[in-house]
Amino acid sequence: MKPLCFVLIPLGNKTDLSGKTIDFDALYNDFMVPAIKDAGLKPLRADEEMTGDIIHKPMSERFILCEYAVVDLTTAGANVFYELGIRHALRNWSTVLVYSEGGGRLPFDVSSLRALPYKLTGDGKPTDIASIKVALRSRLNEAKEAKGGSSLYQLVEDFPDIDHTKTDVFRDRAKYSQQLKERLAEARKDGLDALKAIEVYLGTIGNIESGVVLDLFLSYRAVKGWREMIDLAGRMAPPLAATVMVREQLALALNRKGERDKAESILLRLIERRDPGSETYGILGRIYKDRHEEAMKKGENSAAKAFLDRAIDFYLKGYDADMRDAYPGINAATMMELQEPPDPRREALIPAVTYAVQLKIKSGKPDYWDYASLLELAVLANHKQSAIDALGNVLTSVREIWEPETTARNLRLIQEARKARGDDVDWTSEIIEELKRKAESMEDLH
Repeated sequence: MKPLCFVLIPLGNKTDLSGKTIDFDALYNDFMVPAIKDAGLKPLRADEEMTGDIIHKPMSERFILCEYAVVDLTTAGANVFYELGIRHALRNWSTVLVYSEGGGRLPFDVSSLRALPYKLTGDGKPTDIASIKVALRSRLNEAKEAKGGSSLYQLVEDFPDIDHTKTDVFRDRAKYSQQLKERLAEARKDGLDALKAIEVYLGTIGNIESGVVLDLFLSYRAVKGWREMIDLAGRMAPPLAATVMVREQLALALNRKGERDKAESILLRLIERRDPGSETYGILGRIYKDRHEEAMKKGENSAAKAFLDRAIDFYLKGYDADMRDAYPGINAATMMELQEPPDPRREALIPAVTYAVQLKIKSGKPDYWDYASLLELAVLANHKQSAIDALGNVLTSVREIWEPETTARNLRLIQEARKARGDDVDWTSEIIEELKRKAESMEDLH
């Protein structure tokens, strides 16, 4: 998927402050679209999002969410300058301004903002197209090399939380209709069909504000609606679908449905385009972990070893990216346990991850994965009593069906590897069964 470039430009013919008519469709098609495509970006025009001069909330969100933007200021009203002010404060490095020379006095001095001028013919069409296309392409290429800015929609971009917690805290922080929040909360309890009914009620997903769409997306995840997540991502407005959170969670859903090549491709493209966080690396590690298991079942030992090594590598990269995030750290240690002989690096990793989890729990905001990590770490360290003590907190912190299933699966992998080496693993069986029973009881509720 090419990065999106949002183009904020009027529709059709408009008159500038000097009384001259401008053909904005010609400007868009002959000047902007070719330049944007030459810069390796995909143009997205705002025309379907506007009624008259009013910018609606969904369009406003997409204007902020798009990585790049081109804004024509020639006939811009106060509302456009308001939206531009928000975007420019957050993404000035990837926002290119253009205007018509001789189009009258602009509401503010754009010279300090490096606005790009263009000239028009007598009938309001762009002239000297070759040179202005090169100039716009150059500005966009400069923006691609720049570093800086942060998304207004911090929860789906650069919010300074541990990566994997973004999705967990989203519902509390996102601000939208309280009534819809409550309906989605009830629907999650009732199961997949109830959530699908809400999606039908919402209508065209591309026209719905981002908070609602993301809550629905993550609600499908809560009830293992992997196919519904995949389908919903395809119906999202392109700027929202292109955000890091959505791409990561889409990859997670694709992997759960066995579409590992697609999931892997999404994450590798994210890594190419940005400094990846622990969540990107962690989900990629999970893909290779699943491929390792599949290869083992088929007796493809060489491939299984390669996938296991790759899983460990990406989990470690995830832990190095943010050592507050126990998820990739614990998974790296678990995968090391599966190696033959076990990777000695796990002996240093287990206490380091344990300490990080304990600090997070002491912070007063622990979640399911914190307690589950302590349980898994205790099993890895062969601390039977610590594992039993952690189990109670795990079982009482479950939010989504797939959580205890994932933990039980990890513990089963550890158990099987140790059993093959002749270790005593009987004590872990009851812990695994407790987790399975918890998942089954939640399944029954739906």
